[in-house]
Amino acid sequence: MFRQQDSHQIRIGVIGPQAVTDKMMKIIASFPSFAPVPLVFLDVDEAAALAEQIAGQVEVMLLSDSLAHWKVKEHLDRAIPVHHVPITDAGLYKALFAAHLSGHLTRGISVDTLTETMVTRTLNDLKLPHLQAVVYDGPAYASRSRLVEFHQARYRSGDCSMAVTGIESVAKELTALGIPNEWLVPSDQDIVVALERALLSTGTRRSKESQIVVGLINMDDFGKLAIERNNEHEVQKLKLDIHRMVLDYVELLDGYLTYLGGDEYLFFTTRGIFERETGGYKTIPLAKDVKTTHGITLSIGIGFGRSASVAGTNSRAALRKAKEAGGNACFIVREDGTLIGPLEMAEPVQSVLSFTDAELIQRAENAGMTSAYLSKLLHNRARHGKYEYKVHELAALLDITVRSAHRLLLLWIDNGLVEVAGMEKVPRGRPRQRFAFTFFDKNPQ
Repeated sequence: MFRQQDSHQIRIGVIGPQAVTDKMMKIIASFPSFAPVPLVFLDVDEAAALAEQIAGQVEVMLLSDSLAHWKVKEHLDRAIPVHHVPITDAGLYKALFAAHLSGHLTRGISVDTLTETMVTRTLNDLKLPHLQAVVYDGPAYASRSRLVEFHQARYRSGDCSMAVTGIESVAKELTALGIPNEWLVPSDQDIVVALERALLSTGTRRSKESQIVVGLINMDDFGKLAIERNNEHEVQKLKLDIHRMVLDYVELLDGYLTYLGGDEYLFFTTRGIFERETGGYKTIPLAKDVKTTHGITLSIGIGFGRSASVAGTNSRAALRKAKEAGGNACFIVREDGTLIGPLEMAEPVQSVLSFTDAELIQRAENAGMTSAYLSKLLHNRARHGKYEYKVHELAALLDITVRSAHRLLLLWIDNGLVEVAGMEKVPRGRPRQRFAFTFFDKNPQ
């Protein structure tokens, strides 16, 4: 996946230890509205200074844990929304499983960060109610030294054979003291929820809630499907069934639908509603429903814009991208020409979103990579995770000759879009080269 920042993205500061920051950065890739500014600390006491460092560059901040959040809120004197990733009992399941495998669940456990209710519920779910759990009940934002003292006292008393902590620096100090422990790392879902809250708290996001969205829905190869029907009556029934499904979907979007005739529909909604119903620009359930029920795939183009005219123009450009990708795809073109897609359609995709800004599109097209080629490569990358090709595979995907594929690859290599990834031996003949489209992964996910 590649991603470059555009002026309409919301800059978010992402602050935490390396492991959690890396995890947050991977998940934030599925939030196209965000342009992350990641900073890593070795000790939670560094969080406030890092936050102050980027306070004038970001619109919102997300901290890795409650202690870092408290330290930033206590020292930051700017009116910026500051959020943190909550540690829930989801992480406790993983910690207890790891402790079981390592043989450390011989007595009880000492736990910080989580509430007694969370711990009790988890132990009951795992059918471990007999396992004694001592939960820290001191100040909500206790210092590292105080938490270490708590776990150390429980371990030395013999009541607990291991510690469970939500603070990495506490886990490191306990390890140095020879006390078995597990660090509670936030789950993916915890991070997603925190990012959604952070997004909703920004002024930029609120200003875009009512922005107009125009969508174009086109049925792929409907004419061919109609020919296979026994009579016109069946064709009209099929059209009515599909019309009803599209109408129901647009009703979910609180939108307005117009049938353009033939095999195409036009709808209007607002950006806030569209974002919520697609799970943050991730999936279009209508496409799956239509394919499952009638065996028909859809090409969908979504356009954002500050006016109906701009949004409509962008929706047509997005639909063209979907068609160029081979159909059964949905792309979004934002108000600045940035492309998002393909969204998940009838089948699950490995990497739902890819991002392209106008500058990157122009650079690719200057190197002979037309928008049709780029759409097909993006679509194949999202659905199959594929970014390496042999020449004949690329020729088949782009529907060109092997000779043309060779010529284009040389041109793209010269422009830094592709590099030789290796050689593949064949039983007879010369080894075949594998080519990697490196610009897919130029930016961190």
